[in-house]
Amino acid sequence: MRKLVRMRPVELDPARRRLAACHDIGDLRRAARRQIPQPVFDYVDGAADEEQAVHANVAAFRQWRFLPRVLTDVSAADTSSSIFGSPVPLPLALGPAGYTRMLHPDGESGAARSAARHGLPYTLSTMAATGIEEVAAAVSGLPSPDLWFQLYVLKDRAQVQDLLDRAWGNGYRVLVVTVDTMVAGNRIRDKRNGLSIPPELSLQTVLQVASRPAYWYRLLRGPALDFANFAGRPQANRTTIMQSAEFFDPAINWDTIDDLRSRWPGKLVIKGPVGVADAQRAVEVGADGIQLSNHGGRQLDRAIPPVELIAPVREAVGPSVTIMVDSGIRHGADVVVALALGADAGVLGRAYLYGLMAGGEAGADRAIEIIAAQFKATMQLLGIASVGELRKHGRELLAASSS
Repeated sequence: MRKLVRMRPVELDPARRRLAACHDIGDLRRAARRQIPQPVFDYVDGAADEEQAVHANVAAFRQWRFLPRVLTDVSAADTSSSIFGSPVPLPLALGPAGYTRMLHPDGESGAARSAARHGLPYTLSTMAATGIEEVAAAVSGLPSPDLWFQLYVLKDRAQVQDLLDRAWGNGYRVLVVTVDTMVAGNRIRDKRNGLSIPPELSLQTVLQVASRPAYWYRLLRGPALDFANFAGRPQANRTTIMQSAEFFDPAINWDTIDDLRSRWPGKLVIKGPVGVADAQRAVEVGADGIQLSNHGGRQLDRAIPPVELIAPVREAVGPSVTIMVDSGIRHGADVVVALALGADAGVLGRAYLYGLMAGGEAGADRAIEIIAAQFKATMQLLGIASVGELRKHGRELLAASSS
C-alpha cells in the first residue's frame, strides 16, 4: 500500500490549507462565506432589487458552446497579450471595489500587490478604504506595477480635480470613469443587514457578526475603516454605504466626459452598460477604451448582460478601441468567450473578492491562478495557440446554445 498510495503532506496553516482546497471560484465563494460575517459577505455577493441581473450575467457567458479545432499544435500555447500597449501574461485586469479592507485587512493593497506580482493591472476605487498614496506605496517595490484609478464623478468638482492630480502624481496611468451610478442601486441585502459606516446593526446581524470572532480580531488590529480618499472630510466620516452615492453627481453628461478628457493626461476608459450609440459617442469625445459593465448587477436590475454588448460595440467602434468586459466572469473560459466575441480583456470583480475574503492577499493570488489556468487550458482544448489567434478565429469557435 505504501508503494501505491502516498499521503498528502498536512498543511498546518489554516489559510493555506483552506485555499489549497479551492479549485474554482465557486470553492473560493464557499470558503469566503464560511469565514466572513453574513452582512459583509452579502455586500460582495449581493446585487440590486431581485438580483436578476447578477444571475443573468453569469448565465450569458454560459450560453455559448465551443467548437474546437483538432490536430493543432498547442504545446507552446501563449496566453500573453497587451492592454493599452502594456504587456500582460493574460488578458485580464482586476476591477475596482469600494471599501475592500472591510473584507480582509489586506484589502486594496493586498489585491494590488497580487495583481502586480501576476503582471496584471489593478483598479483602485474612488470609494476605497485604502488611499491612492498608500496603494501606490504598497506596490512600489514590485516590478512594473500597473495602477488604474476608477472615478465616480462627484458633485464637488474640486474633490474630483484633487483625485485626478493625486492619482496621476502617484503613477496611476489609466482613468476608469464609471457612468452608471448617478443614483444608488437598490441593494436589498445591504438594507436588510443594516450595513453602514459606522455600523447600524440589527440584533440578528450582531449575532451573525459574533459568530466570526477571527474576522473581527483581524479587522480591529488594523486602522479604522473609512473612505480613505476623502480622509479628514467631515461628510465622509458619517456616510453609510447606501448613502455614499449621494456624493455622486446625477447631472453628469457627455460634456463632463469631455472636460475629464481635457484634464486627464493618461488613458481614459468609460465604464458602464455602454451600447452602440454611446460607445461611438465615447470614442468621439476621446475615450481610449470602454469597459462594458452593469456594475455586477448592483445598480440597475434586469440590465443587459455586458457580454452581449461585445460584438455590436466592437463592430461599431472598430479594431483600435480597447474593449474590456466585467460582470459575470467566474471561469477562465468566460475570458475566452469574451475575447472570441471581440473584447481585448476581461475584468475580475467578485471572483478575486471571494479570494480576498477567503484568504487575504494569498486568496486573491489563488483566484488569479485559477482563472489563468482555466484560460490556458480552454485555449489549448480549443486548438488555439495564442491570444491573437483566438481573437482572429474566435467566432468560428463559438455557437450559441439553443437552450
